Amino acid sequence: MVETAFGSALQRSGLRLTPQRMAIAEALAGASKEVSAQELYDRVRRRHPYIGRATVFRSLDTLVGGGLAQRLERPGHVSAYVWCEPGHHHHLICTTCRTVEELDEEAVAPLAQTIVRTRGFRVDHATLDFYGQCRACSRAASREKTAAH
Repeated sequence: MVETAFGSALQRSGLRLTPQRMAIAEALAGASKEVSAQELYDRVRRRHPYIGRATVFRSLDTLVGGGLAQRLERPGHVSAYVWCEPGHHHHLICTTCRTVEELDEEAVAPLAQTIVRTRGFRVDHATLDFYGQCRACSRAASREKTAAH
């Protein structure tokens, strides 16, 4: 799926599917957490030591433009990226461990329907990100707080 989807996004952008670009797409798709462009560059360089930083940044822009990656904001206005399938994307983003969980469209659909019904607004594309602590980090923080008192 990664090769086909990324190949299609590159084709729409007028670019070729190269081994370097494929490695970038695979590394992003295989990441268990959101990653910055620098982190992705470092990861890809392990297998492709001659890849350029600019290639990684351009490929990320292509993935975002093709709907295969989403750019998220980290504190301090630093961008991070996650792999996603084309369509609407909604995420739960843990600010402690940086895991990203994709929300099902069904979880957000009632909100979108309310917006359409009450505002008469036709939604073409939507992205909704919730930042906070995942269940594991929240529990760990509660245990630490309890232990401190």
